Amino acid sequence: MFAQDIIDRAERLLEACRQARHTLVVAESCTGGLIGGALTEIAGSSAVVIGGFVVYANSAKENFLGVDHELLASRGAVDEAVARAMAEGARERAAASLSVAVTGIAGPGGGGPGKPVGLVHMAAAGAGVETQHQRCEFGDVGRTNVRMETVRTALDMLLETQHAMVSGESRQ
Repeated sequence: MFAQDIIDRAERLLEACRQARHTLVVAESCTGGLIGGALTEIAGSSAVVIGGFVVYANSAKENFLGVDHELLASRGAVDEAVARAMAEGARERAAASLSVAVTGIAGPGGGGPGKPVGLVHMAAAGAGVETQHQRCEFGDVGRTNVRMETVRTALDMLLETQHAMVSGESRQ
């Protein structure tokens, strides 16, 4: 179902989390559960993966993750502050060691000035480290490609955050 490089990333992340006894949770908008799907493709992932939130609608971001209604109303769902709030809300609500959140415009429609098709905001939150953000502009390369590149980047962010937690780095 997933490309081998995605499976390899998921396996590395899960092994690192297992060794450190970390748990994780995902909060997904534009990927609709693909990050969680990639992680749970690996046998034994239940030792690390607590679960996930698929929060496509703004009301789900508010109700499930505690993202502020005014933030969503003023900035829109595809925004750095929203991605950070999603990651922090997911980690808190699931009582997980770390989390990742993604929100973006996979296309083919939905883009506009300042928020083109292919724009994705991601955030990773971990215990004892600063929440990280990444803005990616994958371009109008097709819905599936935007979503799969988001999965790859999100898994990499989780691994970086997990590493920072283990090494005690306070990432800025």
